[in-house]
Amino acid sequence: MKILVGTDGSKHALRAVKYAAELARLVRSASNRITLVSVHDDTGLRHAKAFVGAAEVGDYLRELSEKELRPAVRWLKTTGIDYDIEIRTGRVAAEIVHCARAGKFDLIVLGSKGRGAVADLLLGSVVQRVLAISPLPVTVVK
Repeated sequence: MKILVGTDGSKHALRAVKYAAELARLVRSASNRITLVSVHDDTGLRHAKAFVGAAEVGDYLRELSEKELRPAVRWLKTTGIDYDIEIRTGRVAAEIVHCARAGKFDLIVLGSKGRGAVADLLLGSVVQRVLAISPLPVTVVK
């Protein structure tokens, strides 16, 4: 089973990683693999790119992703489950779904931040957008 887990370094994302690892353990398939994906939206950094350069902004976002991925990677190493890492920039929900479709994943797992319904209605959420646009199954872990 190929599982894509969106992670942002939060405790909610780490819970999603742990859930995905437990699911992979229960399925017990030789092809079990978890891919951690970290996506940062660089849309708001267009002006910064003009001043410091696109390469520097890209390096900053990559370093930020690597930092956010560390807890999940550290935890996955203790499980013995094979994993990969994807670091992307762009619209977060769209990139997660694009990654999942391109990689022919069986499942997307995301952590829920647990905001209230009013906050989600006003702010929206990555989880809601992924649920809306993904043709693949999505599991949301609370």
